[in-house]
Amino acid sequence: MKIATHPITLHNETFILTNQRALFWEEQKALVLSDLHIGKTAHFRKNGIALANQIMKNDLERLSVLIDYFCPEQFIVVGDLLHAGDNSDVDKFCSWRSRYPELRFHLIEGNHDRLSKKLEAKLCLSARSKAFETDHFMLVHDFEKKQGKLQITGHIHPGFIISSPVKKIRLPCFVVTAKQLLLPAFSEFTGLDTKNTPKNGTFYVFTDAEIYEM
Repeated sequence: MKIATHPITLHNETFILTNQRALFWEEQKALVLSDLHIGKTAHFRKNGIALANQIMKNDLERLSVLIDYFCPEQFIVVGDLLHAGDNSDVDKFCSWRSRYPELRFHLIEGNHDRLSKKLEAKLCLSARSKAFETDHFMLVHDFEKKQGKLQITGHIHPGFIISSPVKKIRLPCFVVTAKQLLLPAFSEFTGLDTKNTPKNGTFYVFTDAEIYEM
């Protein structure tokens, strides 16, 4: 796995975008990502659709590599940590989480994150909230039009279409506008939305090896 990086500066703070579907926020010493959808493959299997356990395992291995690379003090999930409540995949995630007892884990709730008190305790969260705010930024799962701060969001699973003479290629991306930094879905087992991305933004499109500014 190759980690490609692309630093950007917003309000004099540094965010290092990666081609591994997450960013590192230097001032907060935080690994920031969105839309893990833990439990999605188990949910599909429960409903008769055969999917390999390797999908979630790959996502968690990629997350471990990013933690080793950036040495963050915390990681912040900007919504949709879970997909369908508690199931066997959540147990695997909790086992993975136990490997990093000193790493603070902040969940910003998304539309899929329906947590009971029992499940919240099981996940070993350090903090849980609807939003996370600093002087200049607001981290929230879905963009809120009435907010004045620059919002770091997820939810949309943004994608970008590159046309070639042979076919159209859809790739995941970050999108940056004057009001928003939109994160890609961290899980690779998600679709890409190329229609509802912010307008007039800068797209940071990535492959397994590189990041391209569009």
